[in-house]
Amino acid sequence: MVKICYIDESGDLGTLPVNSSPKDNHQPVLAIAGIFIDHEDLYNLTHDFIKLKHRYYPGLNYPTDKFLDRIIPEIKGADLRRNAMRGSKRIKRHAIGFLDRIVDLFYKYNIRIVGRIWVKIPGKPFNGKSVYTSSIQSIYTYFDNYLQQESDYGIVIADSRDYMKNINLSHSVFTQKFQHLYPLYQNIVEMPCFGHSNNLAGLQLCDILSSAFLFPIASYVYCHHNVINVHIQPAALELRDRYGHRLRELQHRFTNKDGFNMGGIVVSDPIQKQNAIAMFKEIK
Repeated sequence: MVKICYIDESGDLGTLPVNSSPKDNHQPVLAIAGIFIDHEDLYNLTHDFIKLKHRYYPGLNYPTDKFLDRIIPEIKGADLRRNAMRGSKRIKRHAIGFLDRIVDLFYKYNIRIVGRIWVKIPGKPFNGKSVYTSSIQSIYTYFDNYLQQESDYGIVIADSRDYMKNINLSHSVFTQKFQHLYPLYQNIVEMPCFGHSNNLAGLQLCDILSSAFLFPIASYVYCHHNVINVHIQPAALELRDRYGHRLRELQHRFTNKDGFNMGGIVVSDPIQKQNAIAMFKEIK
């Protein structure tokens, strides 16, 4: 048996400016997500996902009428969040219906989720390279623990960026996995592979998780008090009310040997110091 961890992100590595406006497009958070899938479920999950895509988006730019070719055009999470929060009543209802079915797929196939969310401080330099690298290493740690619990081995497939970024990221994992003392990630068989999402249902699902769920909720919950731009949408609270409890249940969380809780969705909020609980429910 083999488990697969797919990784994708939403947001950029740039600095958030101090001044903002309602039409400003600077991204206030970076959300990096991982999903764990059993390879034995991959065939049925992929077929179910393709059927769901065609049911909700029959007019997508499919290259042919062949069933499997319907995996190629993507339904981007960024478009789904825009439609779910800022679309007309009909468009919003359609997007929410699709997102409902996506969460149902996660439950049907017992998909586990983890991730790191980084809240940017306006005007303060954001070390995107370091943040991205440490996030991948954290997801590797969570995935390795999951594999140990399942007595299984796994591989990691991340959404491809550019050549040098892929190499540098892979090497950061390499130096930890093969270090002389206390090598890490013993249940993950190799360095991350980098894939293009057009033929990978797992990456498309991870994009939807990071871009349509985590990013909009985190942007509003952690940034609405000090940022005004297109990504700060009060309707994100409707997404949290509708999906927060279910997403919370899907997390892979564990207690490490030192007694610290780890895994799941971890939030770094240097401004308000809120933790991930605010992602899933209103803090009274």
